[in-house]
Amino acid sequence: MGPGGRAEAVLRGPPLLAPLTAELGLLPGLAALVPPPGGPRHGGPGELGLGALPSELRAAVRVLVGELDALFGAMGLREESFAVGSLSRVLAAELASYAPARNRRRMAANRASVVFVDRTLDLAGAVGHHGDSLAEKILSVLPKLPGHKTDVMVNMVELTALQTPDEACSIIAPGCLAQPNDPAAKALWESFMNLKQKEAVMEARRHLVEAASRENLPIKMSMGRVTPEQLSSYIQLFKNNLKALENHCGLLQLVLATVQTLKHPQISKWDNFLAFERLLLQSIGESEMPSVLNQLLTMIKSYSERMPDDYTCEDFLVLLVYMYSVVGEIKGGKELDKAEEEVKKALAKAICDEPEPSPLLQKITGCDSAQNLTSQKATDAVDNIFKSLRDIARARMHMKQFNSIHNPGSNTHQASYKPLLKQVVEEICNPDRPDPVDIEHMSSGLTDLLKTGFSMFMKVNRPHPGDHPLLIIFMVGGVTVSEVKMVKDLVATRKPGTQVETAQMLDIPPLNYTTEQLGLSL
Repeated sequence: MGPGGRAEAVLRGPPLLAPLTAELGLLPGLAALVPPPGGPRHGGPGELGLGALPSELRAAVRVLVGELDALFGAMGLREESFAVGSLSRVLAAELASYAPARNRRRMAANRASVVFVDRTLDLAGAVGHHGDSLAEKILSVLPKLPGHKTDVMVNMVELTALQTPDEACSIIAPGCLAQPNDPAAKALWESFMNLKQKEAVMEARRHLVEAASRENLPIKMSMGRVTPEQLSSYIQLFKNNLKALENHCGLLQLVLATVQTLKHPQISKWDNFLAFERLLLQSIGESEMPSVLNQLLTMIKSYSERMPDDYTCEDFLVLLVYMYSVVGEIKGGKELDKAEEEVKKALAKAICDEPEPSPLLQKITGCDSAQNLTSQKATDAVDNIFKSLRDIARARMHMKQFNSIHNPGSNTHQASYKPLLKQVVEEICNPDRPDPVDIEHMSSGLTDLLKTGFSMFMKVNRPHPGDHPLLIIFMVGGVTVSEVKMVKDLVATRKPGTQVETAQMLDIPPLNYTTEQLGLSL
């Protein structure tokens, strides 16, 4: 460190976790760490090591391993690492062999299982519309809070005397969802996370009525269906009462987020997306991929032809990702190539016809305006998109147990989507405790290696992710609110003694997948 042999001590603490609930923690600082959509190109996942990753991804893995070691040290954990997917395998192996982590595990008293899962093995769960969660919809449609990756911006103009048609008014500071110092707001957010939308909206009304009653505001309680207009009328009662505003500011922000979400034009499409996704599931089970693509082709319309309820170019990208992720490895051929070419042409034309490309289309095409967007640039962008879609379809090709997320149905049951995360948790909680096929244990030392080796010849119990009272599921690339609730309910039903925590780098609610997260960036 220069003349005199000086030294500096660098103090490190656990990573900055953003806890959404008791069961879900976010790591927004590592949002860029997303598994490659196609996984390894040749051979099995065992061939992919840290050295095979691009330099930026390699650096992000090392940072995450160091941060997790610091976090587990603060929690006093001695963890067993497991992996589902190629990048998860790299992460689990690096954590298991990390020298400071080995020293920590010798001293730690609390046992836990950490299961890393690649998000790209099931992108249908990230872009689909299966859940009926108000929190998921709020996170999906409201704009991100400036400078944040995991919180949204709530328009607060309604609580002021300012009259402006500008929805993105910058004069009034935006509200947000994080209200750690407001018990009522925290309780309401838990309702948004854990209840169905109808019940959550009723909880919003109940909290608002109770707050108004405590402030002696002239509120008239009404029964029946809760509407955004009704909630807005209740909010107006707080408008000119500064003391009431101060006392219940956190609660009012969450209720305003609810109103703005329910009125958002994208929410009116939610049921349309869900219906079409169910139709896709049925069609994929009954016919080949080319015929499914031909069904999609008829719905692609240029800007001048679209009605408000029609799908935009971004909507079609979401549907294509859903389709290719669900169908899995596709049998190639001339018919498939022809169907894809027709969809490519229609999509490229629709992108070119946009009067003003959205931020997503700008990122995909590399053009910041319609004037710079040529037909050739749109065609090249769409070609790259379909290369990524083929990679997404191949993501589970090396898996034996979790190689499908599509249930084709039968004469008595409709085709359905089988979330990969649900399959993983069911396997972990299986009372028969079979040796997991696709949940790979990462050895952390000689003892684990000997145990694994002797199990081939003797009756030695191999490490199992269900061995310990704490189960940490780390979704590499993000998790949705619906998936968190699903995991919580599954574990409570099948293994009530286990505490489950879900960690993720960032929140990826439906419709908010960026191009990098989808692997569509050029």
